[in-house]
Amino acid sequence: MEGRPIYEPEHELYRQQVRRFFAEELMPHIDQWEEEGVIPRELYRKAGSAGLLCPCTPEAYGGPGADFKYMCVVDEELGYTGQSSFTIQTHTDIISAYLEALGTEAQKKHWLPRMVRGETIGAIALTEPHAGSDLKAMRTTARLEGGEYVISGSKTFITNGINADLIIVACKTAPELGAKGVSLILVEGDRPGFRRGRRLKKMGMKASDTAELFFDEVRVPASNLLGEENKGFAQVMHEIPRERLSIATIATASAQKAFDITVDYVRERQLFGKPLMDFQNTQFKLAELKTQLTAAWALIDQSITRQMAGTLTTDEAACAKLFTTELQCRMVDDCLQMHGGWGYMSEMPISRMYVDARVRRIAGGSSEVMKMLIARTLQ
Repeated sequence: MEGRPIYEPEHELYRQQVRRFFAEELMPHIDQWEEEGVIPRELYRKAGSAGLLCPCTPEAYGGPGADFKYMCVVDEELGYTGQSSFTIQTHTDIISAYLEALGTEAQKKHWLPRMVRGETIGAIALTEPHAGSDLKAMRTTARLEGGEYVISGSKTFITNGINADLIIVACKTAPELGAKGVSLILVEGDRPGFRRGRRLKKMGMKASDTAELFFDEVRVPASNLLGEENKGFAQVMHEIPRERLSIATIATASAQKAFDITVDYVRERQLFGKPLMDFQNTQFKLAELKTQLTAAWALIDQSITRQMAGTLTTDEAACAKLFTTELQCRMVDDCLQMHGGWGYMSEMPISRMYVDARVRRIAGGSSEVMKMLIARTLQ
C-alpha cells in the first residue's frame, strides 16, 4: 500500500504512526474484545490522543485540519490489520463529516472537539427493522412541539450503538411527504426515553458493538436539527459517496492483507515434498489475485483524487464499492482455500477475515443497490 503516487512523504510518516498504534493498542487485545463483543471506550480516547480520530476536522474545532488523504491512510491501515471490529470509520468518516458539512457553528464547536479527543463516540441511525435503509418507508417520526422535537420509533443494525454518546437519527418530520419529509436530528445518548436494545450477535466483526435503538417520546431541542428540516434524504445522498469510498478503501486494504499473508503461507507450507507456491495452480491463482488488486488500488486512487477535488459522483463511488467489496469476498475465499484445513481454524487470521468480509457487500448499500445506481446512469 505504501509508495503510491497519490501520497506525499508526510502521509507515509503518518501511516507508520497509525500502523504502530494498531499494532500496539488494538491487535494484542482483539481476541479478548471479540469474546466480549465490544471495543472498550478507552481505545477511542487513546486513538484520539494518537491523532487517529477525525484528522480532517478543522483546527477551529479541535482537529488537525489535515487533508482527506490522512483519513484514507487510517482506513487503509485499519483494513490491513486483518480485523474489522474497531469501527472508527463510522465515527471519523461519517459522523464528523456530517457535522462539518451540515452542523451549525454551535453544534460544531460543542461536538467536534470531543469527537477528535475520543471523549464522545458517534453513530448514525438510518436502518429500521421493517424498512431497512429505505428512508421513504421509515416509521420513526419527530414532531415539533414547544421548541422541541419529540422522537418516536426504533432503529436496528446500528454500528457503535452501545458506545455511542451522539447519534444522528433519521426521522420523518413530514410523513406525508415520504422521502422528502425526512430530517436528521442529533440525539444525545442520555436523553430520557432513549433506550439501547440488545447487542446483536453477528457472523463476523464480533467486537463491533451493533445494537437496536429505541426512541419513546424522546425530547431534544429544536436546535438539535442537523441541516435543514425535511432535507435529510438529500443530505444523506450528498454525503454517502464519501462513506462508500471509505468502505471501498477498507475492503481493498483487507484484500491486500489476505493476499500478503497467503503468499507468506504458501511459500512455507509443504505439500508432497515441495512448497505450495511451486504448484502451477497456486501461482496462477495468485497472479490473478494480484492483477485484480492492482486494478482495485488504481480505482481507489482515482476515487480519492476525485473526492479531494469535490467531483466524486454517486455512481463512481458505487463502482468503487461494488468492485472492491466483491473482490474482497472473492479474495478471502480463494486465500482461505489455499490455507487448506488450517484456514478453517478460528486461530488463523484468514478465518477472521473470511467472516468479517461478508458484510462489506451489504453495509453502506448492498451490491445490488450499487448496480442499480450505476445502471441509472446508462439509461
